[in-house]
Amino acid sequence: MAAKKAEQELVNQWRDILALHARTQCELDRALHGHGLCASDFEVLDLLSEDSAADGGCAYRVQEIADRIHLSQSALSRLIARLEKDGLLQRAMCPEDRRGVRVGLTEKGRALHGEVRPVQRAVLTRMLADSADR
Repeated sequence: MAAKKAEQELVNQWRDILALHARTQCELDRALHGHGLCASDFEVLDLLSEDSAADGGCAYRVQEIADRIHLSQSALSRLIARLEKDGLLQRAMCPEDRRGVRVGLTEKGRALHGEVRPVQRAVLTRMLADSADR
């Protein structure tokens, strides 16, 4: 009986995490929509802003982004192509491996990230504080 109760508590905790993620993702999408972004777009911009190449060039290989952003390879490729088309990212061949592609923020991407970062952080602060109160 106690094992069954513990198992149900584990399942309930997992479902609470999933629900928090879904609510937060929706809130982020709503808040970022006015800036022409969705939550996944921002995650890529945010990741690239953390470790921009010193010369402003392409800092991350696409595979490195895929390892950190929870999207399929094909979804990430489409997202990168769209952000590049919007002038927020640039792609370049890897000098150390001509088969690889590196991605970095453009000046426009850096500026938009700087503008939107406080919006994203405010949503996270509110949503995670709300979850702590539950």
